[in-house]
Amino acid sequence: MADKPNPREAETPAPCEIGTEQLRVRAGKEEILKGITLSARRGEIVSIIGPAGAGKTTFLRCLNRMAELDLDLAVSGRVLLDGRPVGDLNVAALRRQVGMVFSVPTPLPMTVYENLVFGIRLVARGRNGFDEHVENSLRAAYLWDEMKDRLNEPARNLSGGQQQRLCLARSLALEPRVLLLDEPCSGLDPISTAKIEEALQELKERLAVILVTNNVKQAARASDRTAFFLFGELVELGPTHRLFTTPTHPRTADYITGRFG
Repeated sequence: MADKPNPREAETPAPCEIGTEQLRVRAGKEEILKGITLSARRGEIVSIIGPAGAGKTTFLRCLNRMAELDLDLAVSGRVLLDGRPVGDLNVAALRRQVGMVFSVPTPLPMTVYENLVFGIRLVARGRNGFDEHVENSLRAAYLWDEMKDRLNEPARNLSGGQQQRLCLARSLALEPRVLLLDEPCSGLDPISTAKIEEALQELKERLAVILVTNNVKQAARASDRTAFFLFGELVELGPTHRLFTTPTHPRTADYITGRFG
């Protein structure tokens, strides 16, 4: 008799990898990104650190084609999702697969519940009954216990930390395969920051996660690999523990020890 499939194995998400090959971005004569080759896969958090103007946010915006909204930018090289150029994908479909959370919380001017189902309704026209989906998304963002009795409140009534976790939950509601985070904790208190970092540790088991942060301590705590960007170049990439203890490049050592940046 054939062995029965293991239910846990059946639920394992398919492998996922997003990355770039020789990605270059230019604005006029200024080269913002200089041939970046970097990838992230399901099961890990990749942090990107570096001073302001290093190209970190521009890199993220290229991954889900948001850079195309800036007509002054010229982009070359390749951005790939599971080996397929993202330019071959419908933009709306790509952004459902590659969710993004920004540095400033951007809740929609509606209730907590409506924030979470707004995107789902656009995708699943005619469907009803999103309560379980809402609960799962809030739980994944470590927000359910705080919000379960406040679903009908305006989202803008929430604290800054709650609004940011709501934005994370809103992105997760679309069941993305990749999560991009651009300084998601920059304006948050330590408790809210810790909750987001804890959520990311669980989310990485089913998502590829790329975290841009100016907080080197956060990168050291939260990530599996870290990339150091400087003036549009990828100076160093490696396991986080090694990069923070024995960096191979002097410029990396100078940055993480605070000698510049």
